[in-house]
Amino acid sequence: MEISQENLAKLRNTFPPGIRVELIRMDDPYTKIPKGTQGTVINVDDIGTIHISWDGYHCLGVVYGKDSCRVIDPDNATKE
Repeated sequence: MEISQENLAKLRNTFPPGIRVELIRMDDPYTKIPKGTQGTVINVDDIGTIHISWDGYHCLGVVYGKDSCRVIDPDNATKE
């Protein structure tokens, strides 16, 4: 799924580096990261993938239009 520049800007605004998130859904049959896992956003790339360092797991991206996560604590984000 292609992302518009407007939607990309919104994603980057919503998910800045350091913000904490919670996994809602991941459409990847090979991952073992369960729903509800929390992590820290690393960055949002040019195609809208939100790269996240998941607590207790490895880094894995949330794919725009397929997967879903939500911000859990915007007041405690560590900005880079």
